[in-house]
Amino acid sequence: MKKIISLCVVLAIVGGGYFIYWSQNPIIPADAEAIDFTITPGSGAHAAGQQIAEAGVPIQPLLFNLLARATGKSSKLKAGSYELKPGSTPLRLIDQLARGEFAQEQLTIIEGWNFRQMRAAIAAHKGLKHDTVALSDTELMTAIDADYKQAEGLFFPDTYLFAKGSSDLQIYKQAHAIMLTRLADAWAKRDPALPYKNPYEALTMASIVEKETGQKSERAMIAGVFVNRLKLGMLLQTDPTVIYGMGLKYDGKIRKKDLETDTPYNTYTRAGLPPTPIALPGVQSLMAALSPAKTAALYFVSKGNGTSQFSDNLNDHNRAVNQYQR
Repeated sequence: MKKIISLCVVLAIVGGGYFIYWSQNPIIPADAEAIDFTITPGSGAHAAGQQIAEAGVPIQPLLFNLLARATGKSSKLKAGSYELKPGSTPLRLIDQLARGEFAQEQLTIIEGWNFRQMRAAIAAHKGLKHDTVALSDTELMTAIDADYKQAEGLFFPDTYLFAKGSSDLQIYKQAHAIMLTRLADAWAKRDPALPYKNPYEALTMASIVEKETGQKSERAMIAGVFVNRLKLGMLLQTDPTVIYGMGLKYDGKIRKKDLETDTPYNTYTRAGLPPTPIALPGVQSLMAALSPAKTAALYFVSKGNGTSQFSDNLNDHNRAVNQYQR
């Protein structure tokens, strides 16, 4: 009997030592690839261990269950999508699940994209659950409880982080909320003499500024020119609005007939701002639209090097066109 007891003690010591060793050593080596796995809602520690193992993680569900119980975290494991990173130990894995450190994905929405491009990027992202693919733009705006029916321009371009498997509605809601906040902040600091009836008109101007130049240093001047034109009742005559109005007909070139073809967005044929924004403006363009440069300029033309030549009168503008465009 003493021998049996002694053997049991030895086995317990060895087993306990192995358990401790196992819990503190990497599950997969540092040079291995990460492994994705998902814990379904309602899973206990035993079921979670099985799901992890079935996903390809080389771990014993029984040992995982014992470790979860030994650490007091068996009831704290959270359902969701995870990523086992190289070098992670069983202890780190248990902690990761207890904290709900879900697998992180990211999506970048580019300044100057139109809403159609934003929707395409979101629809193509494999890390998202696509709940909005079948929705029209108007239906999508309703789904995120927006006060606007038109979606264009109302989403802030930025890089968004989210848990793998999140609904794409999360991205739309977050980007829309941020844009409204940014717009409200800029509107609150505006010059009261600006010719905008409401923040939406300012957003429309910001979208035009966004498409007119990639030079951050020139955005305030571009906005200043367009504000001057609005105040004087001059046509804005900006090509990006014409291009937006052409929609999918635009082939990369804008022709004289395009400038003469009337659409709600043709600022060569219609006075004032177009009916909606034409792109997703970034914060620099928002600030430019609501804090434009104090200038007498009414015209500008591209120099061909990414910058523009500004002119106060038509004669100077025509000379600039001859110099830089012909």
